[in-house]
Amino acid sequence: MDTPRGFNLLHLLSHSLLLLPLLTNSKTPPIQDEKSKIISRFQQYLQINTSQPSPDYQKSTQFLLAQANSISLESQVLEFVKGKPIVLLKWPGSDPSLPSILLNSHTDVVPSESSKWVYPPFGAHIDEEGNIFARGSQDMKCVGMQYIEAVRKLNISGFRPKRSLYLSFVPDEEIGGLAGAQKLASSDVFKDMNVGIALDEGLASPNENYRLFYGERAPWMLVIKSTGAPGHGAKLYEDSAMENLFKSIESIRRFRASQFDLVKTGLKAEGEVISVNMAFLKAGTPSPTGFVMNLQPSEAEAGFDIRIPPMANLESLEKRIAEEWAPTSRNMSFEFRGKGIPHDDQGRPLVTATDSSNPWWALLEEAIMKTNGKIGKPEIFPASTDARNFRLVGLHAIGFSPMANTPILLHDHNEFLNHAEYLRGIDVYVSVIKAYASYIPPRRHEDSRDEL
Repeated sequence: MDTPRGFNLLHLLSHSLLLLPLLTNSKTPPIQDEKSKIISRFQQYLQINTSQPSPDYQKSTQFLLAQANSISLESQVLEFVKGKPIVLLKWPGSDPSLPSILLNSHTDVVPSESSKWVYPPFGAHIDEEGNIFARGSQDMKCVGMQYIEAVRKLNISGFRPKRSLYLSFVPDEEIGGLAGAQKLASSDVFKDMNVGIALDEGLASPNENYRLFYGERAPWMLVIKSTGAPGHGAKLYEDSAMENLFKSIESIRRFRASQFDLVKTGLKAEGEVISVNMAFLKAGTPSPTGFVMNLQPSEAEAGFDIRIPPMANLESLEKRIAEEWAPTSRNMSFEFRGKGIPHDDQGRPLVTATDSSNPWWALLEEAIMKTNGKIGKPEIFPASTDARNFRLVGLHAIGFSPMANTPILLHDHNEFLNHAEYLRGIDVYVSVIKAYASYIPPRRHEDSRDEL
């Protein structure tokens, strides 16, 4: 049926007018739209499953190279160990003679038990409060992407660095970093980079103060073994393998309690004491249904994760292990499955100076405060990070992750970071990079003849 032309036009105009407010309101303000893009890029990185023991490094590498290309950074992929790529990005400075800045992060994350998470650990779900749930949201994909987003902002603003800026994304930090930061720090490529200061990961802070770390505890992975004659399950006798191991465990437990008391009473921070935690206990004679219950085993062993601050007396600890925890007089022995280095090659604590001898520390504090950030007391990192590899080659290295008012959830179930805190951290890095990349040390004037 034919409809009058006037009716069609009137109907169309009225329908368009009704839609106009809806279309206008549906537009996202430019600032809000840009924030959404920033969060989306973070989510994309988090959604790449780089958990140990089978991280998808190929996918993370492709993603990072695409990000580098989008902000015109130079890039290269290094493989000191096959299948373990290091993505190295560079923003060239105007004065190549000045030592460069290194912003380091690791691409791998620890495994997660998805059944114990509220949201899938690689879904990067954002809840109603703006919390982004994902493995790596705190440790430490947040920091790696904040580096990139800060450079993006600075690039758009027209800022040009005097010092060259390197962004390194290394593998395998969660399993010791042997194929990642350790290889990089000892390479000729690294020497040619002429790095003057390295920034690496820190920890979230439950309060308003950002946390800065100038050193870290070294990991000693200790395995204690005990032997003895097997015996009937009903027999009481001295020096069985299990009895001897229990004596050691009790001695270690008392030492652990004494160290923990120092923390609980506020006399020392967590990073300043020696921590000891049992990682495994292995004993018993296997049977088809489990273990033989009426047989005392002839061997038993236990593994301990020990973390040692740089100021600790290593000789005293080694003596304690040999004489109290695993004495040969009780048919015991011990070995280290890993032994981190808390001192340099001259026996000095492996730490970064926080006084006037290190201008990078003051520059970092000033840059953070310019963003209205607050800073807590300098700390020793309670675990270990890739920063130790840079300190071992004589560099200043500082641990810092801009996450205030955030529960510490690294390696925990339901790891998350609030989107507002993530965005705020980008602005902090904008300030830090600007300060570091523009820093020119004061010249040392020679004394005049008159002064001489």
